[in-house]
Amino acid sequence: MNFSANLFIISSPSGAGKSTLVNRLFRDLGAVHPMKFSVSHTTRGMRPGETDGVEYHFTDIPTFQKMIEGNEFLEWAKVFDNYYGTSRKTVEDSLRAGTDVFLDIDWQGARQIKKQFPTVRTVFILPPSIAVLKERLEKRGQDSAEVIRSRMEKARSEIIHYDEYDYVIVNDVLDEAYDQLRSVVIAEQSRLELQKVRYASLLADLT
Repeated sequence: MNFSANLFIISSPSGAGKSTLVNRLFRDLGAVHPMKFSVSHTTRGMRPGETDGVEYHFTDIPTFQKMIEGNEFLEWAKVFDNYYGTSRKTVEDSLRAGTDVFLDIDWQGARQIKKQFPTVRTVFILPPSIAVLKERLEKRGQDSAEVIRSRMEKARSEIIHYDEYDYVIVNDVLDEAYDQLRSVVIAEQSRLELQKVRYASLLADLT
């Protein structure tokens, strides 16, 4: 695939600080290098305050199933009664245009994409401890004790897959974790296979 940009998967348990880190990355590097979040498709209903095409591309089940049959997703999953998926065309069009694409998906989606897209770069964000993760979830003040307990159980089942990723960042000190993530993205933007596409004419002239 002759793309001039990177596909990144960023995974973490809820409360590890992934959104804070990636949003800061976009504010910092987005002005000098194009990058975007991939907006997933889903069959779940739109919630108050959500906008189609912003949080998700909202669709119905028959349409989603036709997209599955047409191999239109890089990855997809059914969670309870709802489907979620990442559009292959949207991602590939962005990469061809030179825009880095970031996916916020779990280890199961990451496995699916790595089989089809071997150049994907994967990053797992870890909390410094289980106790700190629980404390962060509680400080949000958004969830009941039951929901927090469920998130903690899910976190452990996600964290055991950290070793399937290319990079692992422990978000203990936010600035240090951010510097590591920023360094990963900048370094990957200079990978040989990408530079050969971006500077094909220059390299032909120089050599």
